[in-house]
Amino acid sequence: MQIMITQGTLARTRVLQFNRMQLMGALAGLVATLVLLSGTVYHFVFLKAAREGWPVVSHLVRPIVSVELAQRERYMRDSVDAMAQMVGEMQARLVKLESMGERVSNLVGVDPGGLRPPASQGSRPAAASAPPGQGGVYLPLAAPRLEQLQRELSQLDERAALNTDLLTLIESRLLESRLRELLVPSVAPVVGPVGSGFGIRPDPITGRVALHSGLDFPADSGTAVAAAAGGVVQAVEWHPQYGQMLEIDHGKGLVTRYAHLSKAQVRLGDLVRRGQKVAEVGSTGRSTGPHLHFEVLVEGSPQDPTRFLGAAAINGAPAPRTPGGG
Repeated sequence: MQIMITQGTLARTRVLQFNRMQLMGALAGLVATLVLLSGTVYHFVFLKAAREGWPVVSHLVRPIVSVELAQRERYMRDSVDAMAQMVGEMQARLVKLESMGERVSNLVGVDPGGLRPPASQGSRPAAASAPPGQGGVYLPLAAPRLEQLQRELSQLDERAALNTDLLTLIESRLLESRLRELLVPSVAPVVGPVGSGFGIRPDPITGRVALHSGLDFPADSGTAVAAAAGGVVQAVEWHPQYGQMLEIDHGKGLVTRYAHLSKAQVRLGDLVRRGQKVAEVGSTGRSTGPHLHFEVLVEGSPQDPTRFLGAAAINGAPAPRTPGGG
């Protein structure tokens, strides 16, 4: 294709030649420019005129853009309604979580009110003036605004953070309680009935009345002896009366003693856990037969081990007295 350009009768004629590819490229560029221009005019002029109600243009373009505006409004309304429903569901779940948190906190002795921020002077009226048993997310009868939903979400996020702190505190208290249980002697060191209990009794060797400062568990030599609670081994030694003796420190002045052993399987300073095998039954020291003599001491003073072990831990009532004693 050729295009001839002349400016007069004496001027030199210019000839421009274009092939098919150049013509198609120019045509495509022209179409793209027109489409871009029309889209720009449509979005920045027509839509703005329709939304702002320009005197003349809005009446001309409103029929054109009314369908699109209606679709956009419907989409926004559906999105806001769905978000409002989600906010309501989240708040209902959070109310259940707060109620559960308060019940559990009362069980472990935690005051949840200490985690709540103090109410401001301009806050809502006291809860006593409101009807009992009511609540839920506040949404007016009209369609909720996006700003309102954002405020509700922000408040829910704050309440969720407070409940997370409360549950973390409750978990800490529960772990402390669990740790205290693990450090209190509550497992019988030997499976079986008690041969001789704590208190005044005739001494099995001299026959004189004397204090028996622990529990005797008759058992065969070599029977496993378990730690009644977790702690640190503070003594593994020979004693003239207790024979081969083992002591475990459980902290806060609480110590358990295991006497007349045939063999200790832990060493001084070892960390033991509750129920761990620490020794074997024997008849060493001042003893009349194989058995375990078990004591619980608080600040060095012997206590009745049954107060810690309980009847279930020592397999019920004491058995008849056996030759094993000391």
